[in-house]
Amino acid sequence: KLMNFAILGTGNIAHIMADTIKKMKHPDISLYAVASRNLEKAEAFASKYHIPAAYGSYEELVKDEQIDLIYIATPHSHHYEHAKLCILHHKPVLCEKSFTANAKQAEELLSLAKKQKVFISEAIWTRYMPSRTIIKSIVESKVLGEVHSIQANLGYPIKDVPRMSNPELAGGALLDVGIYTLNFAMMAFGEDVSDVKAHAVMSTQGVDLLDSITLYWKDKKIAVLHASMLTPTDRMGYIYGEDGYLTITNINNPEKIERFNKDHQLIETYTIPSQITGYEYEVLACYDALKENKLECPQMPHHVTLHIMKLMDTIRKQWNMKYPFE
Repeated sequence: KLMNFAILGTGNIAHIMADTIKKMKHPDISLYAVASRNLEKAEAFASKYHIPAAYGSYEELVKDEQIDLIYIATPHSHHYEHAKLCILHHKPVLCEKSFTANAKQAEELLSLAKKQKVFISEAIWTRYMPSRTIIKSIVESKVLGEVHSIQANLGYPIKDVPRMSNPELAGGALLDVGIYTLNFAMMAFGEDVSDVKAHAVMSTQGVDLLDSITLYWKDKKIAVLHASMLTPTDRMGYIYGEDGYLTITNINNPEKIERFNKDHQLIETYTIPSQITGYEYEVLACYDALKENKLECPQMPHHVTLHIMKLMDTIRKQWNMKYPFE
């Protein structure tokens, strides 16, 4: 079954996705259309990646009957309206993280998609990567003994990126960077988070620059998470067990997984499959789900997307941080 893939938005992440699909050379996945609010931009993008259809509005894109899946690559603030537009035109959606700006928007989209029987999934790439399964199976195999805690950090010097600093675009470290630390912790320890305590350093514009988040689980596990848009960090993730610990290099796209014993000796290094960009896994997951007439991807079920959106709402409430449009 051929899947005609379309990209809504022409920013940086849209370019990575277009490049990925071209390099996948999948016989049944075709990069078919792109839309921008500016026709010249869409046409330039289309000619760069040899895309047959280019549209100067999102409304035109969703009306194209040849499209099988639309990837939303616009800022967080616009995910809700753009995904809604797709759903109302019965177009399956792969929506870039964070899924929406808040849980209320997420709830509305998910119930609309369910009502319209339209597929939708959150494109948080780490959930779809093979590294996720590798980490989970190591933890479950008990080679680390009983696991109790996680530490993870992610930071980039991106405070000058306009969409990151702008509250109107749901800017801030949490929805862009912190979300990966939350997903990392919950992929390893599950969703039964019973409490969260968070602190942030805020910008003069009212978005979080630097986050410190502690999660508590019902079964007495803890994760200590750090996210920043001010500085690069080493992007490391650690999972600590009674008999040893795992180190994960770059939680945003794991490059290396190593297991140490309690004497800090390196016991095993796990191979991570080579990849194009890492985006290919979410595309393949959507392809499989659509082929099987599913309305969600098993790698990122709707209830988990919603759970994380609610968690981020709770965190922002602790900071008294509201987006202007809320």
